[in-house]
Amino acid sequence: METANPKIVVVGSCSVDFTTYAPRLPLPGETLHGTKFTTSFGGKGANQCVAAAKLGGNAYMIARVGDDYWGKQYIDNLTKFGINAQHTKITKGITTGIAQISVSANGENQIVIVSGANNYLSVSDINETQELIENADIIISQLETPIETTYHAFKTCNGIRLLNAAPASTNIKHLLEHCHILCVNEPEASFLVGFNVDVSNIKNALRKLLELGCQTAIITLGNKGAAYCKKDDDLYVHVQCSRVVPVDTTGAGDAFVGALAKFLVSHKKTPLHQIVGAACDVATKSVMKEGTQSSFPDNYNPFQVLYEYIIL
Repeated sequence: METANPKIVVVGSCSVDFTTYAPRLPLPGETLHGTKFTTSFGGKGANQCVAAAKLGGNAYMIARVGDDYWGKQYIDNLTKFGINAQHTKITKGITTGIAQISVSANGENQIVIVSGANNYLSVSDINETQELIENADIIISQLETPIETTYHAFKTCNGIRLLNAAPASTNIKHLLEHCHILCVNEPEASFLVGFNVDVSNIKNALRKLLELGCQTAIITLGNKGAAYCKKDDDLYVHVQCSRVVPVDTTGAGDAFVGALAKFLVSHKKTPLHQIVGAACDVATKSVMKEGTQSSFPDNYNPFQVLYEYIIL
């Protein structure tokens, strides 16, 4: 049974994606002929917000964009998806954040970001939105904006606090102490725990993540699904997902996080393994199309099936 209209608040990044498609990713110093170039809206924070909104979530975006063409367009883009962008501010004299993305024929990608206005999301922005954040059912943040801003937002929020610790950083111990759910992929988990994480050592990795201070740790495993554990029990759970041939994996992790947040507050009585499975399903749908926000499914109900899981 769904909970009516819970508030999903994202404190995070807005960036514009400049994406080139090529048969393979270039080697250092190599120039390749690409097959296509696209410009689209991205940034982990906004992607996650859009993913939640496209699934029917009541989403709010607290962010900074630049005083340029892309900043004004970005606010219009958020509004188009039904997101409340009242607290997405234009930053005078600063450019909108950008990401330069290369995508190979097999769907792999490389990304370089320039933060721009994202670096100007501040504690004062959180203070100005205090009532909204206090009353949010869930808050999502990432590491593409200043960590102290996220820390202040997490301390303010009375709801669920979900951190997608990407790009990876070790300077987040104080943040994790105020984090209910930490969500990372395998490379990000490896960075945090100090060894290469894969399915074979996932239990040890999850245990190490919990020791950092969060209450629940989730590691996404690409086409192998996701694994999680909670501090209040000793179960390590691996949720399976369907395997597909990806077209473009850009934004798949953001699709997962946005869906996870939406389902955590709309399906509160659903077991976590099914919520994680549903979020994996949404991410899988997203890799079947080119693009980032445009690839996220609209008004999709992934709870019509039961997702397989194993206790590790």
